[in-house]
Amino acid sequence: MKFTITRATFIKSLNDVSRAITTKTTIPILTNLKMDLTDTALVLTGSDADISIESKIDATSEQNDLQIEDTGSITVPARFFTEIVKRLPEKTMTVDVQDNFQTVITSGSSEFKINGLDANNYPRLPEVSSEDALTVPADVLRQLISQTVIAVSTQESRPILTGVHIQIEKGKLIAVATDSHRLAQRTLDLPNAGDASYDVIIPGKSLTELGRTLTDDIENVEIRFASNQVLFIAGNTMFYSRLLEGNYPDTSRLIPTTSTTNIEFDAPTLLAAIGRASLLSHESSNNVVRLSLNIAKQTATIYGNSPDVGNVEEALQFQKLEGDDLEISFNPDYMKDALQGIGGTSIVLAFTAPLRPFTLVPTEDKEHFVQLITPVRTF
Repeated sequence: MKFTITRATFIKSLNDVSRAITTKTTIPILTNLKMDLTDTALVLTGSDADISIESKIDATSEQNDLQIEDTGSITVPARFFTEIVKRLPEKTMTVDVQDNFQTVITSGSSEFKINGLDANNYPRLPEVSSEDALTVPADVLRQLISQTVIAVSTQESRPILTGVHIQIEKGKLIAVATDSHRLAQRTLDLPNAGDASYDVIIPGKSLTELGRTLTDDIENVEIRFASNQVLFIAGNTMFYSRLLEGNYPDTSRLIPTTSTTNIEFDAPTLLAAIGRASLLSHESSNNVVRLSLNIAKQTATIYGNSPDVGNVEEALQFQKLEGDDLEISFNPDYMKDALQGIGGTSIVLAFTAPLRPFTLVPTEDKEHFVQLITPVRTF
Protein backbone atom coordinates (compact mmCIF):
# COMPACT_ATOMS: atom_id res chain seq x y z
CA MET A 1 0.00 0.00 0.00
CA LYS A 2 1.41 3.37 -1.02
CA PHE A 3 -0.09 6.82 -1.58
CA THR A 4 0.77 10.51 -1.63
CA ILE A 5 -1.71 13.17 -0.48
CA THR A 6 -2.06 16.82 0.47
CA ARG A 7 -1.47 16.89 4.20
CA ALA A 8 -4.26 19.40 4.98
CA THR A 9 -6.84 17.15 3.30
CA PHE A 10 -5.59 14.11 5.19
CA ILE A 11 -5.57 15.93 8.55
CA LYS A 12 -9.21 17.05 8.13
CA SER A 13 -10.38 13.43 7.74
CA LEU A 14 -7.97 12.27 10.43
CA ASN A 15 -9.41 14.77 12.91
CA ASP A 16 -12.94 13.53 12.18
CA VAL A 17 -12.21 9.84 12.75
CA SER A 18 -9.97 10.56 15.75
CA ARG A 19 -13.09 11.58 17.70
CA ALA A 20 -13.93 7.87 17.94
CA ILE A 21 -10.47 6.65 18.96
CA THR A 22 -9.62 6.31 22.65
CA THR A 23 -6.77 4.88 24.66
CA LYS A 24 -9.30 3.46 27.16
CA THR A 25 -10.41 0.30 25.41
CA THR A 26 -10.37 -3.41 26.15
CA ILE A 27 -9.67 -4.12 22.46
CA PRO A 28 -6.04 -3.03 21.84
CA ILE A 29 -6.35 -2.67 18.05
CA LEU A 30 -9.02 0.03 18.55
CA THR A 31 -6.26 2.40 19.69
CA ASN A 32 -5.17 2.23 16.04
CA LEU A 33 -6.30 4.14 12.98
CA LYS A 34 -7.40 1.97 10.06
CA MET A 35 -6.59 3.01 6.47
CA ASP A 36 -8.13 1.30 3.41
CA LEU A 37 -6.84 2.30 -0.01
CA THR A 38 -8.73 1.28 -3.15
CA ASP A 39 -8.38 2.41 -6.77
CA THR A 40 -10.88 5.21 -6.15
CA ALA A 41 -10.56 6.36 -2.53
CA LEU A 42 -8.71 6.35 0.77
CA VAL A 43 -10.97 5.50 3.72
CA LEU A 44 -9.92 6.28 7.30
CA THR A 45 -11.71 4.54 10.20
CA GLY A 46 -11.65 5.09 13.96
CA SER A 47 -13.72 3.27 16.59
CA ASP A 48 -14.09 2.77 20.33
CA ALA A 49 -16.76 0.03 19.89
CA ASP A 50 -19.54 2.48 20.89
CA ILE A 51 -18.83 5.05 18.17
CA SER A 52 -17.27 4.33 14.78
CA ILE A 53 -16.40 7.03 12.25
CA GLU A 54 -15.42 6.45 8.64
CA SER A 55 -14.13 9.29 6.45
CA LYS A 56 -13.67 8.88 2.69
CA ILE A 57 -11.13 10.84 0.64
CA ASP A 58 -12.09 10.62 -3.02
CA ALA A 59 -9.20 10.06 -5.45
CA THR A 60 -11.15 11.68 -8.31
CA SER A 61 -11.22 15.07 -6.57
CA GLU A 62 -8.36 17.32 -7.70
CA GLN A 63 -8.62 19.23 -4.43
CA ASN A 64 -7.55 16.14 -2.46
CA ASP A 65 -4.51 15.51 -4.68
CA LEU A 66 -4.56 11.82 -3.75
CA GLN A 67 -2.09 9.83 -5.84
CA ILE A 68 -2.42 6.04 -5.51
CA GLU A 69 0.51 3.74 -6.24
CA ASP A 70 -0.46 0.49 -4.46
CA THR A 71 -3.80 -0.37 -2.89
CA GLY A 72 -4.10 -2.16 0.46
CA SER A 73 -5.00 -1.79 4.14
CA ILE A 74 -3.16 -1.13 7.41
CA THR A 75 -3.82 -0.05 10.97
CA VAL A 76 -1.31 2.22 12.72
CA PRO A 77 -1.05 3.53 16.32
CA ALA A 78 -3.38 6.53 16.16
CA ARG A 79 -1.67 8.75 18.72
CA PHE A 80 1.85 8.51 17.29
CA PHE A 81 0.67 8.61 13.69
CA THR A 82 -1.43 11.73 14.28
CA GLU A 83 1.41 13.57 16.03
CA ILE A 84 3.78 12.69 13.19
CA VAL A 85 1.42 13.81 10.42
CA LYS A 86 0.67 17.15 12.09
CA ARG A 87 4.38 17.94 12.45
CA LEU A 88 5.57 17.00 8.96
CA PRO A 89 7.40 19.84 7.18
CA GLU A 90 5.87 19.90 3.68
CA LYS A 91 2.36 20.33 2.21
CA THR A 92 2.30 16.75 0.90
CA MET A 93 3.11 13.42 2.53
CA THR A 94 3.67 9.86 1.35
CA VAL A 95 2.63 6.72 3.24
CA ASP A 96 4.31 3.49 2.20
CA VAL A 97 3.46 0.16 3.89
CA GLN A 98 6.32 -2.33 3.58
CA ASP A 99 7.02 -5.88 4.77
CA ASN A 100 5.72 -6.92 8.20
CA PHE A 101 3.35 -3.92 8.19
CA GLN A 102 6.17 -1.44 8.77
CA THR A 103 4.79 1.93 7.68
CA VAL A 104 7.09 4.64 6.30
CA ILE A 105 5.84 8.25 6.36
CA THR A 106 7.85 10.78 4.38
CA SER A 107 7.49 14.53 3.76
CA GLY A 108 10.34 16.55 2.33
CA SER A 109 13.53 15.45 4.08
CA SER A 110 11.63 13.94 7.04
CA GLU A 111 11.08 10.18 7.29
CA PHE A 112 9.36 8.20 10.05
CA LYS A 113 8.96 4.44 10.38
CA ILE A 114 6.27 3.02 12.66
CA ASN A 115 5.00 -0.51 13.21
CA GLY A 116 1.49 -1.17 11.94
CA LEU A 117 -0.88 -4.12 12.36
CA ASP A 118 -2.86 -6.27 9.94
CA ALA A 119 -6.15 -4.49 9.09
CA ASN A 120 -7.91 -7.88 8.91
CA ASN A 121 -7.83 -7.98 12.70
CA TYR A 122 -9.78 -4.72 12.96
CA PRO A 123 -13.49 -5.17 13.88
CA ARG A 124 -15.84 -4.85 10.92
CA LEU A 125 -18.35 -2.03 10.92
CA PRO A 126 -22.03 -3.05 10.97
CA GLU A 127 -24.05 -2.99 7.79
CA VAL A 128 -27.04 -0.67 8.13
CA SER A 129 -29.77 -0.88 5.50
CA SER A 130 -30.76 2.21 3.54
CA GLU A 131 -34.45 1.25 3.72
CA ASP A 132 -36.58 3.95 5.40
CA ALA A 133 -33.57 6.29 5.56
CA LEU A 134 -34.41 9.81 6.72
CA THR A 135 -32.82 13.06 5.54
CA VAL A 136 -32.47 16.05 7.88
CA PRO A 137 -30.80 19.44 7.22
CA ALA A 138 -27.40 19.42 8.91
CA ASP A 139 -27.86 22.79 10.62
CA VAL A 140 -31.21 21.67 12.08
CA LEU A 141 -29.72 18.41 13.37
CA ARG A 142 -26.78 20.28 14.89
CA GLN A 143 -29.19 22.62 16.66
CA LEU A 144 -31.35 19.72 17.89
CA ILE A 145 -28.26 18.05 19.36
CA SER A 146 -27.07 21.19 21.15
CA GLN A 147 -30.55 21.84 22.56
CA THR A 148 -31.07 18.33 23.98
CA VAL A 149 -27.70 16.88 25.03
CA ILE A 150 -27.41 19.55 27.74
CA ALA A 151 -30.06 17.64 29.72
CA VAL A 152 -28.64 14.10 29.49
CA SER A 153 -27.46 12.56 32.73
CA THR A 154 -23.78 12.12 33.49
CA GLN A 155 -24.55 9.52 36.17
CA GLU A 156 -23.89 5.96 35.07
CA SER A 157 -26.19 4.68 37.83
CA ARG A 158 -29.11 5.21 35.42
CA PRO A 159 -27.49 4.54 32.04
CA ILE A 160 -30.72 4.98 30.09
CA LEU A 161 -30.75 8.69 31.06
CA THR A 162 -27.28 9.22 29.53
CA GLY A 163 -28.99 9.05 26.13
CA VAL A 164 -31.41 11.12 24.07
CA HIS A 165 -34.76 9.43 23.46
CA ILE A 166 -35.77 9.80 19.81
CA GLN A 167 -39.22 8.84 18.55
CA ILE A 168 -40.18 9.10 14.89
CA GLU A 169 -43.81 8.65 13.94
CA LYS A 170 -46.41 10.29 11.71
CA GLY A 171 -43.91 12.59 10.06
CA LYS A 172 -42.49 13.95 13.31
CA LEU A 173 -39.24 13.43 15.20
CA ILE A 174 -39.36 14.06 18.96
CA ALA A 175 -36.05 14.17 20.84
CA VAL A 176 -36.11 14.21 24.65
CA ALA A 177 -33.36 14.21 27.27
CA THR A 178 -33.62 14.41 31.06
CA ASP A 179 -31.36 13.85 34.04
CA SER A 180 -34.41 13.98 36.39
CA HIS A 181 -33.55 17.59 37.41
CA ARG A 182 -34.21 19.15 34.01
CA LEU A 183 -35.65 18.17 30.65
CA ALA A 184 -35.20 19.31 27.05
CA GLN A 185 -37.61 18.36 24.27
CA ARG A 186 -37.24 19.28 20.61
CA THR A 187 -39.66 18.37 17.81
CA LEU A 188 -38.87 18.30 14.08
CA ASP A 189 -41.35 18.02 11.23
CA LEU A 190 -40.24 15.34 8.74
CA PRO A 191 -42.64 15.71 5.81
CA ASN A 192 -40.73 13.11 3.76
CA ALA A 193 -40.58 10.47 6.50
CA GLY A 194 -43.60 8.59 5.15
CA ASP A 195 -44.65 5.73 7.43
CA ALA A 196 -41.25 5.46 9.13
CA SER A 197 -41.57 4.64 12.82
CA TYR A 198 -38.66 4.37 15.26
CA ASP A 199 -38.19 4.49 19.02
CA VAL A 200 -34.49 4.59 19.96
CA ILE A 201 -32.12 5.96 22.60
CA ILE A 202 -28.84 7.40 21.31
CA PRO A 203 -26.00 8.00 23.80
CA GLY A 204 -25.54 11.71 24.49
CA LYS A 205 -21.79 11.30 24.05
CA SER A 206 -22.32 10.00 20.52
CA LEU A 207 -24.54 12.92 19.56
CA THR A 208 -22.07 15.44 21.00
CA GLU A 209 -19.30 14.01 18.82
CA LEU A 210 -21.63 13.88 15.81
CA GLY A 211 -22.46 17.56 16.28
CA ARG A 212 -18.76 18.41 16.12
CA THR A 213 -18.40 16.70 12.75
CA LEU A 214 -21.33 18.63 11.20
CA THR A 215 -19.42 21.53 9.69
CA ASP A 216 -21.05 24.40 7.79
CA ASP A 217 -20.22 22.88 4.39
CA ILE A 218 -22.51 19.89 5.03
CA GLU A 219 -26.09 20.52 3.85
CA ASN A 220 -27.98 17.33 4.71
CA VAL A 221 -27.53 14.28 6.91
CA GLU A 222 -28.99 10.87 6.07
CA ILE A 223 -30.06 8.83 9.11
CA ARG A 224 -30.39 5.02 9.00
CA PHE A 225 -31.46 2.76 11.86
CA ALA A 226 -30.69 -0.89 12.58
CA SER A 227 -31.61 -3.09 15.56
CA ASN A 228 -28.83 -1.79 17.82
CA GLN A 229 -27.10 0.82 15.65
CA VAL A 230 -27.76 4.19 14.06
CA LEU A 231 -25.79 5.51 11.09
CA PHE A 232 -25.47 9.18 10.15
CA ILE A 233 -24.10 9.92 6.68
CA ALA A 234 -22.81 13.49 6.36
CA GLY A 235 -20.89 14.31 3.21
CA ASN A 236 -17.95 11.88 3.02
CA THR A 237 -18.26 10.90 6.68
CA MET A 238 -20.16 7.91 8.03
CA PHE A 239 -20.85 8.11 11.77
CA TYR A 240 -22.02 4.92 13.52
CA SER A 241 -23.28 4.76 17.10
CA ARG A 242 -24.60 1.93 19.20
CA LEU A 243 -28.06 2.41 20.72
CA LEU A 244 -28.84 2.15 24.42
CA GLU A 245 -31.04 -0.76 25.44
CA GLY A 246 -33.99 -0.38 27.77
CA ASN A 247 -37.16 1.64 28.19
CA TYR A 248 -36.92 5.40 28.50
CA PRO A 249 -39.24 6.89 31.14
CA ASP A 250 -42.49 8.47 29.93
CA THR A 251 -41.60 12.16 30.02
CA SER A 252 -44.76 13.50 28.35
CA ARG A 253 -46.62 13.63 31.66
CA LEU A 254 -43.85 15.71 33.26
CA ILE A 255 -44.43 18.80 31.12
CA PRO A 256 -47.13 21.05 32.64
CA THR A 257 -49.97 22.06 30.32
CA THR A 258 -51.23 24.94 32.48
CA SER A 259 -49.53 27.69 34.49
CA THR A 260 -50.38 30.26 37.19
CA THR A 261 -47.59 32.77 36.47
CA ASN A 262 -45.97 33.71 33.15
CA ILE A 263 -43.12 36.09 32.41
CA GLU A 264 -41.57 36.93 29.05
CA PHE A 265 -37.90 37.89 28.72
CA ASP A 266 -35.40 38.66 26.01
CA ALA A 267 -33.31 35.47 26.29
CA PRO A 268 -29.82 37.06 25.96
CA THR A 269 -30.72 39.73 28.56
CA LEU A 270 -31.91 37.09 31.04
CA LEU A 271 -28.86 34.93 30.32
CA ALA A 272 -26.53 37.83 31.17
CA ALA A 273 -28.41 38.52 34.44
CA ILE A 274 -28.34 34.85 35.46
CA GLY A 275 -24.60 34.86 34.74
CA ARG A 276 -24.10 37.80 37.10
CA ALA A 277 -26.22 36.25 39.86
CA SER A 278 -24.37 32.95 39.59
CA LEU A 279 -20.99 34.62 40.18
CA LEU A 280 -21.73 34.49 43.90
CA SER A 281 -24.02 31.44 43.98
CA HIS A 282 -21.14 29.34 42.62
CA GLU A 283 -19.21 30.11 45.80
CA SER A 284 -22.04 28.66 47.88
CA SER A 285 -22.33 24.94 48.57
CA ASN A 286 -25.85 24.65 47.14
CA ASN A 287 -25.41 26.90 44.02
CA VAL A 288 -28.93 28.35 43.95
CA VAL A 289 -30.40 31.68 42.80
CA ARG A 290 -33.84 33.00 43.77
CA LEU A 291 -36.36 34.71 41.49
CA SER A 292 -39.07 36.91 43.00
CA LEU A 293 -42.06 38.03 40.89
CA ASN A 294 -44.48 40.72 42.10
CA ILE A 295 -47.54 41.16 39.91
CA ALA A 296 -48.94 44.34 41.54
CA LYS A 297 -45.62 46.18 41.33
CA GLN A 298 -44.71 44.53 38.00
CA THR A 299 -41.22 43.68 39.25
CA ALA A 300 -38.94 40.68 38.72
CA THR A 301 -35.90 40.45 40.98
CA ILE A 302 -33.12 37.89 41.07
CA TYR A 303 -30.93 37.19 44.08
CA GLY A 304 -27.63 35.33 44.41
CA ASN A 305 -25.99 34.64 47.74
CA SER A 306 -22.83 33.16 49.23
CA PRO A 307 -22.41 33.29 53.03
CA ASP A 308 -18.63 33.52 52.61
CA VAL A 309 -18.50 36.18 49.88
CA GLY A 310 -21.67 38.27 49.84
CA ASN A 311 -24.87 38.65 47.85
CA VAL A 312 -26.22 40.15 44.65
CA GLU A 313 -29.66 41.57 43.83
CA GLU A 314 -30.79 42.71 40.39
CA ALA A 315 -34.07 44.02 38.99
CA LEU A 316 -34.71 42.17 35.75
CA GLN A 317 -35.92 43.72 32.50
CA PHE A 318 -38.90 41.85 31.04
CA GLN A 319 -41.59 42.28 28.39
CA LYS A 320 -44.67 40.85 30.10
CA LEU A 321 -45.59 39.54 33.56
CA GLU A 322 -48.99 38.08 34.50
CA GLY A 323 -50.60 35.68 37.00
CA ASP A 324 -49.78 35.20 40.70
CA ASP A 325 -46.89 36.45 42.83
CA LEU A 326 -44.10 33.88 43.06
CA GLU A 327 -40.78 33.18 44.75
CA ILE A 328 -38.80 30.27 43.32
CA SER A 329 -35.21 29.01 43.61
CA PHE A 330 -33.28 27.05 41.00
CA ASN A 331 -29.82 26.00 39.81
CA PRO A 332 -28.54 28.89 37.64
CA ASP A 333 -26.35 26.58 35.53
CA TYR A 334 -29.45 24.70 34.34
CA MET A 335 -31.04 28.00 33.36
CA LYS A 336 -27.90 29.20 31.53
CA ASP A 337 -27.67 25.93 29.55
CA ALA A 338 -31.34 26.22 28.57
CA LEU A 339 -31.04 29.87 27.50
CA GLN A 340 -27.90 29.24 25.45
CA GLY A 341 -29.78 26.55 23.54
CA ILE A 342 -32.58 28.97 22.73
CA GLY A 343 -30.41 31.71 21.25
CA GLY A 344 -31.42 35.30 20.56
CA THR A 345 -35.21 35.11 20.71
CA SER A 346 -37.74 36.02 23.39
CA ILE A 347 -38.66 33.37 25.93
CA VAL A 348 -41.61 32.67 28.22
CA LEU A 349 -41.07 31.16 31.68
CA ALA A 350 -44.27 29.46 32.88
CA PHE A 351 -44.68 28.53 36.58
CA THR A 352 -47.32 26.52 38.45
CA ALA A 353 -45.98 26.53 42.06
CA PRO A 354 -42.72 27.31 43.93
CA LEU A 355 -41.76 23.64 44.15
CA ARG A 356 -43.16 22.42 40.85
CA PRO A 357 -41.04 22.19 37.66
CA PHE A 358 -41.32 25.23 35.38
CA THR A 359 -40.96 25.49 31.60
CA LEU A 360 -38.98 27.70 29.24
CA VAL A 361 -40.44 28.09 25.76
CA PRO A 362 -39.20 30.37 22.94
CA THR A 363 -41.97 32.66 21.71
CA GLU A 364 -41.05 32.07 18.04
CA ASP A 365 -41.04 28.26 18.08
CA LYS A 366 -43.11 27.20 21.06
CA GLU A 367 -44.60 24.22 19.23
CA HIS A 368 -41.21 22.62 18.66
CA PHE A 369 -39.05 23.33 21.69
CA VAL A 370 -39.58 23.22 25.45
CA GLN A 371 -37.20 23.00 28.39
CA LEU A 372 -38.16 22.13 31.95
CA ILE A 373 -36.26 22.83 35.18
CA THR A 374 -36.99 21.46 38.63
CA PRO A 375 -36.78 24.11 41.39
CA VAL A 376 -34.66 23.73 44.52
CA ARG A 377 -36.20 23.66 47.99
CA THR A 378 -34.42 26.32 50.07
CA PHE A 379 -36.42 26.14 53.29
